[in-house]
Amino acid sequence: MNDWDDDSHDLRSLAGLRALYSEPAETATAKVADHVHPLYRPFIEASPFAVLATLGPHGLDTSPRGDAPGFVTIADDKTLLLPDRRGNNRIDSLSNIVHDPRMALLFLVPGCREALRVNGSARISVAPALLSRLAVDGKPPRSVLVIRVRSVFFQCGRAMLRSGLWDATRQVDRASLPSIGTVLQTLSGDRIDGAAYDAELPTRQRNTLY
Repeated sequence: MNDWDDDSHDLRSLAGLRALYSEPAETATAKVADHVHPLYRPFIEASPFAVLATLGPHGLDTSPRGDAPGFVTIADDKTLLLPDRRGNNRIDSLSNIVHDPRMALLFLVPGCREALRVNGSARISVAPALLSRLAVDGKPPRSVLVIRVRSVFFQCGRAMLRSGLWDATRQVDRASLPSIGTVLQTLSGDRIDGAAYDAELPTRQRNTLY
């Protein structure tokens, strides 16, 4: 039997978890705010990248979101605005929010060891004035997530330190990994021409950012 197939030592209760993990220190709980505190605002304004987590009928999903720093607008201390830019039209996150409005965001700031976590709920707006307000180069987003903030807190920098995420000497050579075209050709059973896809991808992405 593989060691990961042995479930006889699985933890299945909060009591079991607490027997292994001590109660969190005050530094782990005092940092939680129920709104965008003025000290947390700069992290959101400086972040060019966030991971959006949602829950739907088919399970959990995480999706990257990124743009110029401050792409998530702080409308007030309980409300964030996240524009939905051009993508692959799978609408996994949006479909999930239609099913269940609960969501979370993990904000990253390049060079910063801490991450910022936001939990809340969202609705999908296509209000013309809102879309126009969040346009880039005259191109409005398809929709906007209007996020009601429930909690905000920072995550300590241990994960960043362990991973060396911002260490340029640890950057991976993209050519050492399978290309997107290779993945698509293989998983499509050769219906997609992988070499042609790879050749066209850089120009297509640059021309369709918004």
